[in-house]
Amino acid sequence: MKNIRKIRNIGISAHIDSGKTTLTERILFYAGRIHRVREVRGGDGGATMDFMDLERERGITITSAATQVAWKDEVINIIDTPGHVDFTVEVERSLRVLDGAVMVLCAVGGVQSQSVTVDRQMKRYGVPRIAFVNKMDRQGADPQRVATEMREKLGLTVVPLQIPMGLGDDFIGVIDLIKMKALTFEGQQGEEVIEADIPADYADEADQARHDVLDTLSMYSDDMMELLLEEQDVPEEMVHDTIHWATVNLDIVPLMLGTAFRNRGVQPLIDAISRYLPSPLDVTNTARDHDNEGAETPLSCDPDAPCVGMVFKIVDETFGQLSYVRIYQGTLVKGQKYRNARTNQEMRVGRILRMHADDREDVDEAGPGAIVALVGIDAASGDTFCGEGVNVSLESIFVADPVISLSVIPASSQDQDRMAKALNRFMKEDPTFRVSTDPESGETLIAGMGELHLDVYIARMRREYKADVTIGQPNVSYREAPTQEASYDYRHKKQTGGSGQFAHVVGKLIPLPDDAESAYDFEDNIKGGAIPRDYIPSVNKGFEEAMKEGPVAGYEIVGCKMTLDDGSFHDVDSSEMAFRTAAIAAFKQAFERSKPCLMEPIMSVEIETPNEFQGAIVGDLNSRRGMILGTEMRDRTTLVRAEVPLANMFGYATVLRSLSKGMSTFSMEMARYARVPQSIAEEIITARRKRNEEEARS
Repeated sequence: MKNIRKIRNIGISAHIDSGKTTLTERILFYAGRIHRVREVRGGDGGATMDFMDLERERGITITSAATQVAWKDEVINIIDTPGHVDFTVEVERSLRVLDGAVMVLCAVGGVQSQSVTVDRQMKRYGVPRIAFVNKMDRQGADPQRVATEMREKLGLTVVPLQIPMGLGDDFIGVIDLIKMKALTFEGQQGEEVIEADIPADYADEADQARHDVLDTLSMYSDDMMELLLEEQDVPEEMVHDTIHWATVNLDIVPLMLGTAFRNRGVQPLIDAISRYLPSPLDVTNTARDHDNEGAETPLSCDPDAPCVGMVFKIVDETFGQLSYVRIYQGTLVKGQKYRNARTNQEMRVGRILRMHADDREDVDEAGPGAIVALVGIDAASGDTFCGEGVNVSLESIFVADPVISLSVIPASSQDQDRMAKALNRFMKEDPTFRVSTDPESGETLIAGMGELHLDVYIARMRREYKADVTIGQPNVSYREAPTQEASYDYRHKKQTGGSGQFAHVVGKLIPLPDDAESAYDFEDNIKGGAIPRDYIPSVNKGFEEAMKEGPVAGYEIVGCKMTLDDGSFHDVDSSEMAFRTAAIAAFKQAFERSKPCLMEPIMSVEIETPNEFQGAIVGDLNSRRGMILGTEMRDRTTLVRAEVPLANMFGYATVLRSLSKGMSTFSMEMARYARVPQSIAEEIITARRKRNEEEARS
């Protein structure tokens, strides 16, 4: 148990280009894991954690990478995650198995669109975090504004543990508000942390900032409150303990400052990770016990308890599948058998690996809190492995629906085989990547979270599998939705000799509000046995089946609440199949009466641009049916926030480069579905019907 208390499982997450991978590289260097710092966009082969060729060429993180470092007497397992929203599933599944996280924010950009998404994911899985304001050396750096934005936009209780000494080019170090010391970073790579007294010109600001920190922390510690009221000194250890438990309980977010690229402020952050973020023993994890009607049961960090582990990521390799596993309870031992809770199949663990990006080290066993990879195990992302004497499963990983699709056409039958192999692998590894066949044209369609997402998979298909493929035009994943309440009263009756079919259903279709959590809801209002209980699940299944393809243009239907209010049945002729068939026809009847409309994905777009290009960029967004939500001036740059239909954002990166001479950057993520204007909806419907007719003729 003592060793488990010294384990930290953390993720590093943030908006694109906030410096996550650069920060991870510095942590590896200072912890002695690597002996030479390499830059993300350097000419020295790229950062350690960006081990894919595509990542190094593009200077972005595509897949999450795991490593382990030793810091003083602690063991820190680190997962570096992508910032691009297109690869958001990598963040999602990493946060699912981590105990804590470092949320990196740019000192100039502050809380950006992907910062909001990362915050939402951390809250979904209840992950405590430390915030690290990076790029303090940039012109326009303003950590106070970043802290204010975190409070206002994310609703977090931010506790700054440091104040900066200088900003931008003048940033030389930080003042530690707990030790009340000035920290500067000397040496070629900033490896020497120099602790000194606070310079006189920062003394008053530091005293006030420390007073504010203690004032906030006293809300979470009665002992500290008592000492402050008596105007006594608060012991340093009490401050550390209060920050630790308030962070673990999700009450506060400690805020640290630095610049990873300039090697300043990273070592105090590693100290904070080991001091304030939870060990596996500090976190309560639960699983559903299948031997006890799915009841929630707590998992213990006891190494001698039956083993429970979760597969959170898989990678298909030449020599078999690599399954990344987090151990929650018990010990995973090489050579022993474990059961997959989903398939109920037993499997023997042949090799256990400790990963360092794409390097690996064999180990014989892994205890609670460990993150390892298993070789050659047949498993899917989200599977739970159980040892003897336990039958539980852990909550799976949230997977968002894709918003964009395009067709891929192989050049030859050989390319068809290579493409099929590639697509099978990508689908297995990435739950947000979907493959289907167009029923009319027979073309293979791939769907994902954005242009970059699909672009990366197409590049990998061509590079890793040598598949020569042609790409079709991107297609937007439109949806159909009702706009008004409609009733249904449908009687299904079929008599053709022998036993017949009879089912009668009555109820209403009610449009769900735009902010509804799910796309479909079912309400059973049957009383007095008008329809037997056994048939009601079949009615629900029928409604769900009918929603897969709408009558407007053949897109999936969303935003429906179906109520089942009345009906009737026949003692002999009624069956589950009859009620399912009746429900499908009843849904279509009600949906056509509900004045259905077409819905399109609306993207939240954030553009950072030099001031002189703002007018041209805003004008271009307006021409794309964009709605400008706000602009914010920051020294020589402007931040433009807008919502724009996805259909009008294809190829935007190229347009933005030409509008701003390559000096602007943008990020984009799915915000919501919204109604398509009638004139544009008619064009979409006409074009889809025309395409279907042409494919039918050919």
